[in-house]
Amino acid sequence: MAKYDENQIQVLEGLEAVRKRPGMYIGTTSVVGLHHLVWEIVDNSVDEALAGYCTEINVEILPDNYITVKDNGRGVPLGMHPKMHKPAIEVVYTVLHAGGKFGGGGYKVSGGLHGVGGSVVNALAEEMSVQSCNGDGIYEISFSRGKVTEPLHKVAEGKKTGTLVKFKADAEIFETTEFNTETLASRFREMAFLNKGLKITLWDKREEGTEMQVFHYEGGLKSFIEFLNKNKEPVNKDIIYYEAEQNDVQVEIALQYTTSYTENILSFVNNIHTGEGGTHVDGFKRGLTKSFNDYARKFNILKEKDQNLLGEDIREGITAVVSVRVLEPQFEGQTKTKLGNSEVTGVVNSITLTKLGDFLEENPAVAKAILDKTMSAARAREAARKARELVRRKSALESTTLPGKLADCQEKDATKCEIYIVEGDSAGGSAKQGRDRRFQAILPLWGKMINVEKTRADKIYNNEKLSPVIVALGAGIGNEFNLEKLRYHKVIMMADADVDGAHIRTLLLTFFFRYMRPLIENGMVYAAQPPLFKLAKKGMEDVYCYNEEDLDIKLKELEEKGIARDSLNIQRYKGLGEMDSDQLWETTMNPEHRTLVQMTLEDAVKADEIFTVLMGENVEPRREFIEQNAKYVTNLDI
Repeated sequence: MAKYDENQIQVLEGLEAVRKRPGMYIGTTSVVGLHHLVWEIVDNSVDEALAGYCTEINVEILPDNYITVKDNGRGVPLGMHPKMHKPAIEVVYTVLHAGGKFGGGGYKVSGGLHGVGGSVVNALAEEMSVQSCNGDGIYEISFSRGKVTEPLHKVAEGKKTGTLVKFKADAEIFETTEFNTETLASRFREMAFLNKGLKITLWDKREEGTEMQVFHYEGGLKSFIEFLNKNKEPVNKDIIYYEAEQNDVQVEIALQYTTSYTENILSFVNNIHTGEGGTHVDGFKRGLTKSFNDYARKFNILKEKDQNLLGEDIREGITAVVSVRVLEPQFEGQTKTKLGNSEVTGVVNSITLTKLGDFLEENPAVAKAILDKTMSAARAREAARKARELVRRKSALESTTLPGKLADCQEKDATKCEIYIVEGDSAGGSAKQGRDRRFQAILPLWGKMINVEKTRADKIYNNEKLSPVIVALGAGIGNEFNLEKLRYHKVIMMADADVDGAHIRTLLLTFFFRYMRPLIENGMVYAAQPPLFKLAKKGMEDVYCYNEEDLDIKLKELEEKGIARDSLNIQRYKGLGEMDSDQLWETTMNPEHRTLVQMTLEDAVKADEIFTVLMGENVEPRREFIEQNAKYVTNLDI
């Protein structure tokens, strides 16, 4: 038995804990965690903007993936810290939970709540330097992997104020140190929308000839709504906007209705995106629902005998941004995805009732247009309920409640089960024969399904293509979707590797995104990758290639073994149906050999925009998208 005494108790000093367990502080060491380093430093600059001292933030990606973040805020304090007996700037970047965000009067509200931002980035950086300008000159301190390499010293005279941070992520820690410009741009655009008047620039200098991107919106949240709805048809042309402060909670909300059938509510607390919502979103939804019902009752649009409109009816087609600033926000975990402050619900509800109620009374034409849409949504909801009950009754009368074409698996533990949604009866037949029936279920689909971007829920339940998917997964759709009832924890789309197959995957993904979003948010949706080519020769085991690049690599490998290209039979698969059950199993379904691409939802704003452009009613944005991206198409089957 291993000895366990005082010698086994480790004490990690300084920032060693961060390097030992980086995931505890930034979530992951993947490319997501890499970009988190930039968010931490830029958030500090944004906090200066929130405090009213910073108007401009400049971010540059330099060759070899160095990052610089420069702001015109107050600069980091330089004096000796009374307890640590080190310069305050050194304490900020070398001690966890050190900063001006813990009630010392440095910041009223801030996003970097826990004060670990600068020090965590320093711990995970191969090199880092910080320049602080306090009006009395420019001072610099340098670090490597959390330790000081050059003490604080004056480098130049200067009367301006601000901070310049330069760092290079540690390749020993991260899976990649290659920054993605579009990922950074999306976040900075969002930050600029949320902070009216703040100017954020991004310049990728890794290649010559690139231009600086500027994010600067005097319209704030109204500009954000315009951006979100630029490819949608509005119901109310003028965006509804209001802001107010109550009990030290600052509330800012913008909203607009469109002719679409889905709701899109983005929420933020102190500039932090709360993907799971929270009490501020609850307060907004309550205020929104009551405002419209009160107005409809007051002006006899709803009669005494009528039931109130439900929240889901009133939120159909809404695009809203809910931004609050709270003195001491309580988040669920360091990831800050859900606000928990109970007092915020009442504040946002009260402000929405007052401000939105006044707007509706002052703009009766807008109120009527939105209410017409909500009444239509209520009728569609009732039709969807009847269609849903019809599906359930029909299922109950049949020998099984599952779709007839579904070949279910034997395993009953959903976490171990996977379902292949397969394009075509022919491929479905091969998949049924080739699968491992213990944990793999097969559901063949034939023909193109409906585009849910243009369809209400009542039509979806009645659709012969989508109804089997809904019933097979067993978790419902929309507001009724319940992840606990899901029958398979891997949902795998398997379609031909051609344009038609890509279209079917897009239609399915649109359906999952709009009506079963938790599937994608929890990483349960995958796309199978069937091979595109087979290389065969008598006496040689078949070789499968998944794309053109893979084909070139395999051909070179075979040539090195003395097998000439012209001696091979190169077959290009036109579809899944050309493979027999053994081939389908070995190449596309065997967990030991297959390639699955996981569908992720890192940027809900971008995803919403793409689905609207590709699948929405408006043709012009789709034409522009195709014209802009046609040059990137390398292999198009016609």
